[in-house]
Amino acid sequence: VEISSMPTKVDYRELATKLPIGKTDEEKTRRNAIFKQFDPNGNGYLSLAEIDKGVHDILGLDELFKCKPAIMRAYQAAKGVHKGGTARGDDYVTRIEFRLLLVYLKQYFELYSIFDDIDSGDDNRIDVGEFKKAVPLLAQWGVQITDPDASFREIDRDNGGQILFIEFCDWAIKKQLGNFDDGDD
Repeated sequence: VEISSMPTKVDYRELATKLPIGKTDEEKTRRNAIFKQFDPNGNGYLSLAEIDKGVHDILGLDELFKCKPAIMRAYQAAKGVHKGGTARGDDYVTRIEFRLLLVYLKQYFELYSIFDDIDSGDDNRIDVGEFKKAVPLLAQWGVQITDPDASFREIDRDNGGQILFIEFCDWAIKKQLGNFDDGDD
């Protein structure tokens, strides 16, 4: 099951819309087929490396390195959620957790798109100038910023003078930035 071949510049929002996260029979069937392709050795567990490879090969995402932070966040959020299997399952994404992984991939791809739009320097960091320029964009996405400097300091938890993707994600999720539909209509 190939989602599609992606253009040179990946539209992570477009990719996110193609992930079969719903609970319909059709999406369950697609999800099962994708899981089998992600799990080449058929052991029912997905490592981060298998997920990276699956996102690249199966979902057709050629710029894997660019969205690696989104993949890592989704993997960390999904693995080990389902308790009751083996201890090994806590370090891997199991078949039961795969839908959740796809939900998280969708969420973090969308957040990565927003982060990437703000990061005009393409250095995977947002400085205060980039953040201030993005205030109108953030308003379009539903977050009103009245004091950009204070908001920047709030997001920049390590006080490094730059907002990292992990910091941006934590803040964006608290602010309910984006449309994080889990496909559970």
